[in-house]
Amino acid sequence: MKNFKLAGTVPALALALSAGAASALTYDQDVTPDVIFGSGNANGGFTVDQANGVELGLRGKLRFDETNSPQTTYNSNGDGTYTFRAGAAPSGFGFDPNSPTTPIWNFEWSVNSDYEGSTGNNLDAFDYLLELDTDPGAGTTFVSPFDPINVLQADHGIGDNSTGNGGGGTGIPARGGDPADLAAYAALIADNNVAQNSWSYEFFNSASGDPTFGFDPNVPGDYLIRLSARNSDGEVLASTEITISAVAPVPVPAALPLLLAGLGGLGLVARRKRKAA
Repeated sequence: MKNFKLAGTVPALALALSAGAASALTYDQDVTPDVIFGSGNANGGFTVDQANGVELGLRGKLRFDETNSPQTTYNSNGDGTYTFRAGAAPSGFGFDPNSPTTPIWNFEWSVNSDYEGSTGNNLDAFDYLLELDTDPGAGTTFVSPFDPINVLQADHGIGDNSTGNGGGGTGIPARGGDPADLAAYAALIADNNVAQNSWSYEFFNSASGDPTFGFDPNVPGDYLIRLSARNSDGEVLASTEITISAVAPVPVPAALPLLLAGLGGLGLVARRKRKAA
């Protein structure tokens, strides 16, 4: 939802990552057990880390095509980078139509705290850190990194290793503060080991309460996104990261459509001649 900000965010310094903690990433992977949020969302295309019984996945996805519809298109380059056209969505989210700060892409994340089903660790066994780069240039600026799991309330798709595709809906709003919702969310992360969601940078823009985010989808650039998990001793158990590359559309020379039309006409004449012969 628009103007989204998770309660209980964690200061960046409190979750500083230990050097050399991450294992080798694998690319264009499925996540375990499947993509469980929403409906019609296929598995695959994730950049994944599996370590210490924890699986973390990130991917980019085309959220708004030319008709403003979502697609199972990830534009993965096979190395943890995903390329999309810079620019705002055709009309964007229904709750905030025609917003100039909605990109055509989303990033999607998956946390499985016991992907092999061998440790019994549920989601609340660990701390997590999601870092979102807001600098389109060569530098990296992470604004307000936070724990997306250990919060008061969230609308993630939540389940376990037996949850099927699209079967992780919680029915809990992203925020609101109703005591029943708070208790229900706390119970979900205590009893389950899988949480996933699909988010837009739009959700974290200035209206979310952090005026420094300031994302502009029309600016070409590279945006690093990192997701990590650590235990109570501060040891990083798993960490994955991707880069979303927003590239400027390639302009079409004004004469090109006329040239193509002319070439197409010559082809039609040639086909008619062959048929007549």
